[in-house]
Amino acid sequence: MSEPILLTGDSLTLADLTDVAYRGRSAVLSEEAGRRIDASRAVIDRAVTEDRIVYGVTTGFGKFSDVVIPRDKLRQLQRNLVESHAAGVGEVLPYETVRALMLLRSNCLACGFSGVRRSTVELLLAMLAAGIHPRVPSQGSVGASGDLAPLAHLARAVMGEGEVELRGRVVPAKEALAQAGLVPAVFEAKEGLALINGTQLTTSVGGLALARLLSLLKAADLVTALTIDALKGTDAAFDARIHAARPHPGQSASAANLRALLAGSPLRESHRDCAIVQDAYALRCAPQVHGTVRDAAAHALRVVTTEMNSATDNPMVFVTGPDGEGELISGGNFHAAPVALVFDMLTAAATDLASISERRTERLVNPTLSGDLPAFLVKEGGLHSGFMMIHVTAAALVSECKSNSFPASVDSIPTSAGKEDHVSMGPIAARKLARNVANLEVVLAIELLAAAQAIDLRRPLRSSPALEDLHGRLRSRVDPWDADRYAAADIERARDVLVSGIDDLLAVLA
Repeated sequence: MSEPILLTGDSLTLADLTDVAYRGRSAVLSEEAGRRIDASRAVIDRAVTEDRIVYGVTTGFGKFSDVVIPRDKLRQLQRNLVESHAAGVGEVLPYETVRALMLLRSNCLACGFSGVRRSTVELLLAMLAAGIHPRVPSQGSVGASGDLAPLAHLARAVMGEGEVELRGRVVPAKEALAQAGLVPAVFEAKEGLALINGTQLTTSVGGLALARLLSLLKAADLVTALTIDALKGTDAAFDARIHAARPHPGQSASAANLRALLAGSPLRESHRDCAIVQDAYALRCAPQVHGTVRDAAAHALRVVTTEMNSATDNPMVFVTGPDGEGELISGGNFHAAPVALVFDMLTAAATDLASISERRTERLVNPTLSGDLPAFLVKEGGLHSGFMMIHVTAAALVSECKSNSFPASVDSIPTSAGKEDHVSMGPIAARKLARNVANLEVVLAIELLAAAQAIDLRRPLRSSPALEDLHGRLRSRVDPWDADRYAAADIERARDVLVSGIDDLLAVLA
């Protein structure tokens, strides 16, 4: 296992997030982050000692912000906050997403604007290292004032309450902590609020979906090149001069990939002097569509990286002196608008990428569009249905993607008696993005299946070395479709090849 990630509050990357989520990597506080946390905590302790009226520290929350809480009830205030706000419902998040959530919340606290004790952050990180994953429902947050409900379920586990997943088993949190030699936290002033006030649910779900989408962008070019060759398409539309005249970086990169992948293909050379001048848009405009998704993802990556390294608390603690001097200022960094908007954009982008892929699959299976390929890519059509229903599955998933693409971030329902009167709906945007990326994986896998089958039907002609390599890797997992058989297993195997079996092929692409 790799060395733990050093949390500084400002250097976390998307690669770090996926390492922790999927590969079990842990994280520890940097010493500088620890000092910042200690300094901000001193400000809270001084405010409590001086009986200052500070939102969320010595007052109630939301509409109750004008209710002052006695000092001897501040611990109860924080516990009550966590328990009452743990109102999440729906499907429990996968443990990988919970790991990302734990990492992001810890990094937010490491920024030093939250006022928690260092021991509380270290307990959360120790749970992460021990594989103690709180059971966190996916629904219940409107994305401001932060992802309160899901994060409250996380905070309950830190208190030793609720259930966690430990090595594949669901057990009480207190039992899991005891097995790991950890003692549940008793939250002091502001600590419960500091653990639940932020955008980390939205960012963890959407960030992991973005990572999956980024891994599919080159794969989409690879699969598209195989389809173009199988359909006897032309590479003329990928001429560098065309794309230099419209210099969007993603478009140019995608066109360069398609040129490189089709270079040296005997199949391409076999029809170079044919009478067909232009291909259909699903082939000819692939760089323009794929490139737009690339550029959208690049923008989203900048926004998500910023959000992962941001303080999203309220109120925020600003240290002004060495002995607990400081200010607590209420603001709105918990509002998830920045990530909600880009996740909505990516949801639509994933739909567009799935849509153009499905159109290419249609051209492969439809004999009126494919030229000389047999209907549904199977011999003895009628006796065998071939890829008829496999294409229908792609169409169904694309339609579902379209339904998901209405932007969640344009909706708002006022909460907390009108105090929280405009919210981001960021978690909903993130979940829709995750669903669309999962659908996109399957749609591209179906195109890969169809393109490989078409290449088989073109034999003895061969494609380029890179595309023959792709074809061979699929064929090592999925046999040619010579006769009808159980189709769902083929789709899943093709998806596995696409997402985890071609990394070295993708590494050489732009």
